[in-house]
Amino acid sequence: MRYAIIRRVSPALADCELTFMGRSPIDFARADQQHRRIGQWLESHGVTLITLPPDPKLPDSTFTEDIAIVLDEMAIITNPGAPSRRNETIPVAEILAHFRPLHFIKPPGTIEGGDVVRIGRSIYVGLGSRTNAEGIRQLSSITQPDGYEVIPIPLRHALHLKTCATWLGDQTWLVNPDWLQIPLPGNYRLLNVPAAEPWAANTLLLDGKVHLPAAHPQTARMLRNSGYQVATIAMDELQKAEAGLTCLSIIFEA
Repeated sequence: MRYAIIRRVSPALADCELTFMGRSPIDFARADQQHRRIGQWLESHGVTLITLPPDPKLPDSTFTEDIAIVLDEMAIITNPGAPSRRNETIPVAEILAHFRPLHFIKPPGTIEGGDVVRIGRSIYVGLGSRTNAEGIRQLSSITQPDGYEVIPIPLRHALHLKTCATWLGDQTWLVNPDWLQIPLPGNYRLLNVPAAEPWAANTLLLDGKVHLPAAHPQTARMLRNSGYQVATIAMDELQKAEAGLTCLSIIFEA
C-alpha cells in the first residue's frame, strides 16, 4: 500500500523561510486550495493520505518531504538546516514509527529530504545551504550497513538537490546544470531544463508519468517531445514559498 504524509498549509506561510527567491505576497486561501488539489491528485493515483493539521507557528511545515528520508529498511528523521523548521519533526516521527525503525540526524549535522534522491542503492545528497557535510556523514553511517552508497553533490544557487535535479527513470535526470557545482556522476542521460524556466527541474515521477508545475510549459513540452507522459499541476501560489512539487509529501510504501 502506498502512503503520503502531507500537512495542511500553515496560515503563516507568508512568513516562510526564503533563501534564493525574493518575498512576495502569498494568498493563503489560494495556496491552501492548490495544496488540497494536490492531495486529491495523489489520492487519484491510489495514494492513501496521512494528513497533519496546519500549524500557525510553523510556516514551512507543509513541506513535509524535508523532515524524513524513508527507505525500505528504515526512516531517517532529519535535522533541518533552517532552525525554524526543527519542531516539524515530532509529528512526522510519530507517524513513521508505525511503519519503520527510526534513525535520527543529530546536531551539528543538518539534512533536509529535498536534498535526497535515491536510485536503487545509491543515495545522492545535495550539499548546500540546508544540508551540511556532517549530516551527509551521519546519513552514510546509518545506511551503509544496509548496502547504500551516499554520494554528495555540491550545489550553488539552489535550495535543495531536487530544486535542480530529479530522477525521471530510464537512466535519465532532469537538471538545471547551472545550479550544480559538479556534474552528476554516473552513466546517465541528462535533460536540461530550458533557460527561461530555471526552477523547472523539480518533478515527481508517479505511475510512469512525470508531473510538474503548470508554470513550466516549455519544460513540459520538452519532456513530451522526449517521449515522456507528462501532467501539470497548478501550484504557483505555493511556489512563492520556494516550493517544489516533491516537497509537499513524503511518499512511501508499506
